[in-house]
Amino acid sequence: MNQRPMTARQLGLCACHTCGLLSKWERGHVDLTCPRCRSHLHLRKPDSIARTWAFLIASYLLFLPANLLPIMHTNSLFGAQSDTIMSGIVYLWVSGSWHLALVVFIASILVPSAKLLALTFLAVSVQKRSQWDPIQRTNMYRIVELVGRWSMLDIFVVSVLVALVQLQSLATIRAGHGAVAFGAVVVLTMFAAMEFDPRLIWDPQDDAS
Repeated sequence: MNQRPMTARQLGLCACHTCGLLSKWERGHVDLTCPRCRSHLHLRKPDSIARTWAFLIASYLLFLPANLLPIMHTNSLFGAQSDTIMSGIVYLWVSGSWHLALVVFIASILVPSAKLLALTFLAVSVQKRSQWDPIQRTNMYRIVELVGRWSMLDIFVVSVLVALVQLQSLATIRAGHGAVAFGAVVVLTMFAAMEFDPRLIWDPQDDAS
C-alpha cells in the first residue's frame, strides 16, 4: 500500500528560505526567526496572493497603453512617423519580413498575454482552493517562470526595430510612451510570478488528506 508522502507543513516544520535549516513551526507564532541565520520564518510567502493580484492588476492596466500608444517616433527626410507594436508587425509583414513579424508578434503580443492569463488562472484557482490537477498547474507555473527569464526578449525586439529603421535611412528615433508601458508590463509580470507561491496549489489537497 502506497503511503501519501508528508509535507514539512504537515509535520509542523518550516524550512528557512535563506539557509534551508528546518525548524519547528509553532502554530500561532507569527514572528519566528531562524536559529541559524536569524531570517524571518514563514510557512508560505506572506500575502502571496494579494501581492500577485496587485502586480497583475497593474500589468493589465498598462497592457492596453503598451499596445495602443506609439512605441517609437521616427523623424526622417521623408517625414515623421509614429509606430505602435501592432503597426510595426503589419509593416514587417507587408514588407516581406514575415519571419521577423512573427518573432515580434510572439514576443510582444502572444507571450505577455499568455503570461497574464496563466498567472490570473493560477491566482484564481488558489484563491478558490481548487483541487483541480495540481501537477498541471505546477507545470503551468514552471512555464511562466521559464518564459519570465526571456521576458527581456521583448525589449530586444524593440531594439531590433529601432536598428532596422536606422539602417534604412538617416533618421532620429525616440521611444514613445508605449515603450515605457511595455517595459513596465514585462517587469510587473516578472514580479507577479515571483510573488506567487506555488506551494499554495498543493495546500487544499494536503488539508483534505
